[in-house]
Amino acid sequence: MNHDLSFIEVQFPVSKVSKESYKERKAGQSQTLTGLGKWWGRKPLILVRATLLGLLMPSTKDPVKDRGIFLKILMMDAEGVWKRKNKPMDDKVIIDNLTFKELKEYFEVPVDLFTEGYENQDKLIKQALNKNIGTLKWKEGTLRTNKDKATKLAFDRLSYDDCLEYCLRPEEIQLEDKSVWAEINQHLGTNVNSLPELMRELGIKKFGHVPTVGDCFAGGGSIPFESTRVGLKAYASDLNPLAGLLTWAGLNILSLPDKEIKKLVEFQEKVFDEVCRQVEEWGIEKNEKGWMAKYYLYCNETVCPHCKTKVPMAPSWWVSKKTKTVALLKYNSVKHNFDIDIIQNATSEQIKESERLATVKDGALLCPKCTNSTPITVLRRDDIDTEGKTVHGLRRWEANEFLPRKDDVFQERLYAIKYLEKNNRKTWAQFLKKPAPATDATYGTVHYVAPTTDDLKREEKVISLLNERFVDWQKKGYLPSAVIKPGDKTDEPIRTRGWQYWHQLFNPRQLLLCGLLAYELDKLSENIHQKVFGIVSLNRSFYYASKICLWDAGGDKGQQTFYNQALNTLYNYACRGLAAYYNNWVIDFNPNPFNSDSSIATIDARIAKKQCDYWITDPPYADAVNYHELSEFFLAWDKELIKKAFPEWYTDSKRVLAVKGTGLNFNQSMIEIYRNLANHMPDNGMQVVMFTHQSPAVWANLTLILWSAGLHVTAAWNIATETESGGLKEGNYVKGTVLLVLRKRTTEATAFTDVITFEIQEEVKQQIDSMRSLEDKEDPNFSDADYLLAAYAATLKILTSYKEIGGINVEYELSKPRDSKVIGPVEAIINNAIRTAYDYLIPQAFDSYIWKNLSAEERFFIKGMELEKSNVHQLGAYQEMARGFGVKDFKDMLASTKANQVRFKTPSEFGNRWLRVSDSFSNTLLRQVFMAIAQSEKEQNGQAGRAWLKNEVEEYWNKRQTIIELLRYLSTTEHIDHMQHWQSPALYAKYLIELVSSDGV
Repeated sequence: MNHDLSFIEVQFPVSKVSKESYKERKAGQSQTLTGLGKWWGRKPLILVRATLLGLLMPSTKDPVKDRGIFLKILMMDAEGVWKRKNKPMDDKVIIDNLTFKELKEYFEVPVDLFTEGYENQDKLIKQALNKNIGTLKWKEGTLRTNKDKATKLAFDRLSYDDCLEYCLRPEEIQLEDKSVWAEINQHLGTNVNSLPELMRELGIKKFGHVPTVGDCFAGGGSIPFESTRVGLKAYASDLNPLAGLLTWAGLNILSLPDKEIKKLVEFQEKVFDEVCRQVEEWGIEKNEKGWMAKYYLYCNETVCPHCKTKVPMAPSWWVSKKTKTVALLKYNSVKHNFDIDIIQNATSEQIKESERLATVKDGALLCPKCTNSTPITVLRRDDIDTEGKTVHGLRRWEANEFLPRKDDVFQERLYAIKYLEKNNRKTWAQFLKKPAPATDATYGTVHYVAPTTDDLKREEKVISLLNERFVDWQKKGYLPSAVIKPGDKTDEPIRTRGWQYWHQLFNPRQLLLCGLLAYELDKLSENIHQKVFGIVSLNRSFYYASKICLWDAGGDKGQQTFYNQALNTLYNYACRGLAAYYNNWVIDFNPNPFNSDSSIATIDARIAKKQCDYWITDPPYADAVNYHELSEFFLAWDKELIKKAFPEWYTDSKRVLAVKGTGLNFNQSMIEIYRNLANHMPDNGMQVVMFTHQSPAVWANLTLILWSAGLHVTAAWNIATETESGGLKEGNYVKGTVLLVLRKRTTEATAFTDVITFEIQEEVKQQIDSMRSLEDKEDPNFSDADYLLAAYAATLKILTSYKEIGGINVEYELSKPRDSKVIGPVEAIINNAIRTAYDYLIPQAFDSYIWKNLSAEERFFIKGMELEKSNVHQLGAYQEMARGFGVKDFKDMLASTKANQVRFKTPSEFGNRWLRVSDSFSNTLLRQVFMAIAQSEKEQNGQAGRAWLKNEVEEYWNKRQTIIELLRYLSTTEHIDHMQHWQSPALYAKYLIELVSSDGV
């Protein structure tokens, strides 16, 4: 057994880990750690688990057996996935995946169409039966065991993605089959019966002790949490105390036994009950009819500079689309403002009128009175100084203010309230604790109303109650008092509203209710677990209770604060009544007791002193998320409460020290950090750096950083983790996660760029050949994007194996701005490796000479079709390939950009749109071939397509062989089950092959 190489350095099941990661992401709030609170970019726990196992599991001389054992341990093999199945399969799915012979064995089939010699007619017969598929029934008296047998036959024929629809996540089930453990033990030379036992024993074999896994960018805590859950020790640190809090909660609360969890839940309920009692005593959320408010809708008001009318501001006056409720503005000539009527069950005319009266559009105020449009920047009195810089004209709010002054540009107005009139079968206590899936209508009748005089009196009472407590609660830390520090994201509320302090992002009702929650949790908490649990619950509450929470008229509810990782101010917003707090206050999770052997520190990664056997990190590399700024939203509330729970922690974001994802200072910080980590791990220790792959320039930069830190790259794997929210967007969007595997560099060797270029080319080919030799044709693991990544990995592997490389000035390269148009030597080497990979990755049976003479766009499309053939539909895979071919814009080639549903357009979907326009693809021979197929389909005659080619393709006769090769490739899609949309184009491609081949003969 070779203990020198770990499994992850030789191979990794990227396809299955990607699919499992996607399944976990899709679980939303049901994810294990997500319920603890907001953090951006948490890595899926299954990705961490697979990484840890890949590091600890040794590679042997039998890589195929290694892979099988790896999948068995994670329950990703066929039998493991079957054991994870916990949802029933519809009879139709079972029927669709059985042969006709099997159908006859288990179901009552009405006609006897089957004979022994016609099994190849299964598909045809099944299609004939499909019209009446719903009428097929199980044979009378079919035993449960036979139903299970038929179900398993069908289940085993599903794709891996489809199987996962019926399965628990690996973390939700334990591998208990003793025969499987016996097989695992025999291969690995262990004696264990559980995953934690296995991880510890493998660690002891390698290090002589249970390994410690370190993460100095702990963030939301995925890496330390999963490390301890699978039996290892964990060290977690982060500069940001909010990250420390969330990580501590994961490690020390989610690991508690059921009995202790129950006590924490009781504490949560007790705090909420006390808040309910106080609010009821104040009488601020029920009206004279006894109805209880659930939501209050507010809008800004401002004076139109043209007609001096006070105008309520909103881009839409929809209140509830379910109940057809809208707000209608009516000019009040006495007050020179607008009355706002709330209309339920509005007519189509009233809805149109409401839409016409939207008062904010395209960054301007539209006055319904004089119909003039005024840019918002003019309202704010923004100006340009002598140096050409914008001077923001809004008054800055003072520290003691939580309401606008009467002469401020933007006032705030309550314009609608969502009330519930309770039915006699329910109590108010039940409504206040309504479970999330239950509808409001279950508890009574919903009314949307305009505020009455009494409602406005209750608003004044809220202000009065807050005034009485404001100074004291700020002093005790129940309300924020911190200044909003200027920054990329935090400038927004200062610039657009004049809010200088964090408490000004909340209105009086929000401050009163959230402050009351903080007061009660502080008063009632008796130990550190209750304090932390309370802080996490409080954070979840005010996260949904700020003036930058959108009102969702389609869902009749308020949204969260950071709907796009920013602090964007709104013209109208939702304010929750206490009846909308409960589901955010309580944390609903499944206890998963485990021994959490961990330590946590709030410290700069550059000075971390902990010795760890493995470091797994997810650094803020080229990251669009300003963690240090956005976390201050939470820390403004948490500051004093964290001090009480963790007296030794600081409580600010340490923004000055934060590692920001660009620039020279960032590069130097990263070198210091990773050099420090390398110094705090043993010689046989390893690191994994997780980051979002973007471009050769980013890779080049990262290469230089890790190289300077004394680390040697040994492997790289790309895991697709996207969900629908990660669809095709402009700019720096998330595609997938690269796992970069590293060891300490122990050699003193040096080389020159001309020498290593050839070495890298050979390494690229060797890496691709090695991956191909491991590929399972029945269950493909690698896509072309993975083979391309081999080019990056090969480059990094060779470059970082040398201490010095002549011709590369590391210090100079790292000092260059990342957006520099000058291609540096490392980037040039990487680009050359990519070209090597693409020249090597010719589609099967495609003529190599023709392939090399195709345009980048043509090669991209054809290799993209290879992805489709392999059932790869992750957007990241296509983006990766586009980068490799140098194709900058391919959106117009796609029929779907939805996550995990990406595919190219068919010829008929292209039609004649964008034909011969300026973009590169429109002028290619492949585009003309598509047009020929589309014409053939339209006319249902291949002659039409040939005529198009002869008339439109310049030098048709010289290009016939290329045309035929392209048509031949496209025709191979005809009989691929998951590519039915290509069946007709492929058929006409075959017709055209014959016509073009015989042309002129």
